[in-house]
Amino acid sequence: MTRMKSKWLILFMVFGLLIAACGGSDTAEEAEVVEEAPAETLESPATTAAPTATAAPAGPTASVCMVYDIGGRGDLSFNDMAYAGLEKAVNDLGVDAQDLEPNEGGENRAELLSLCADDGKDVIIGVGFLFGDSITEVATAYPDVNFGIIDSVVEPANVSGMVFAEHEGSYLVGVAAALKTQTNKVGFIGGVEFPLIQKFEAGFVAGVKAVNPDIEIDIKYATVPPDFSGFSDPAKGKEIALAQYDAGADVIYHAAGGTGAGLFEAAKEVSESSGSKVWAIGVDSDQYNTVSAELQPYILTSMLKRVDVAVYLTIESVVNGTFAGGVTTYDLSVDGVGYSTSGGYVDDIVSQLEDYKSQIVSGAITVPDTP
Repeated sequence: MTRMKSKWLILFMVFGLLIAACGGSDTAEEAEVVEEAPAETLESPATTAAPTATAAPAGPTASVCMVYDIGGRGDLSFNDMAYAGLEKAVNDLGVDAQDLEPNEGGENRAELLSLCADDGKDVIIGVGFLFGDSITEVATAYPDVNFGIIDSVVEPANVSGMVFAEHEGSYLVGVAAALKTQTNKVGFIGGVEFPLIQKFEAGFVAGVKAVNPDIEIDIKYATVPPDFSGFSDPAKGKEIALAQYDAGADVIYHAAGGTGAGLFEAAKEVSESSGSKVWAIGVDSDQYNTVSAELQPYILTSMLKRVDVAVYLTIESVVNGTFAGGVTTYDLSVDGVGYSTSGGYVDDIVSQLEDYKSQIVSGAITVPDTP
């Protein structure tokens, strides 16, 4: 009896081994499945996130197209400030950006704006008042697209106009020029003689006269409309500046875009040849930080026109879904304009500049915006 039981036990064990050999791999896999965590459900969501390294990258938050003014990027002034705002939006907001430059005469502005609209951009920005007619035309044809224009206000409701109180910032650098001049003669170089640049002139003159009404102001423009090359002609800027320095001016402020590069060269040349320091005042960006090191000692200050801030905030409004047409003015009260202190050349007069700024913001001083 014992031998019979042993025989059946051996047969049973062999049979079990055969079954395991035929189906063992499936059984192992099934065991592993059983040991896994339960699948995610709405009632019981998963608590372990996928590794960051394997997560799919987020797409752009919005698509932006910027079309520059004549002179394009690299003008160390107006266009470069607009680009700085675009660059910040790319880095901080994750937007997809494209930037374009018009031809030399700017005749293809509308064509470039239309190309951006056809490409499905979420917001299209024209850098400069010269886009007024073309952006009106294109924005009307694309009512569902958001547009922005710098230095102008146009009719279509889908266009945000970004304008600045240039006269207020120019007033402050006019005060600086008056406090620093040793000859009681200063100069102003405008790129093109028309109302926008005359705002800079008016504010500068008012600031100078507020300090000392006896200071003489030499005012020159590079060109008059319809010639707008006065914004991109450094040789012309240097020629005008040399003549103004030769006539006795020792501080000159420019509102001339790329033409202003010639002013900085003239300031260095005159200072070194005469042995008497003369000053230049930049515009739009902090031009102390955009010129070569050899020109920095001659830049007293710059009138800051925060085009970068306006561009960034406009793009941000599209990303946030709060974009609205109409006009936004960037003035001293929101630091939309101001002055730079790089180089430390106005450190001794900052308290006076800030006093004038406070009076403008409070309304105690009203700065004229026309000559």
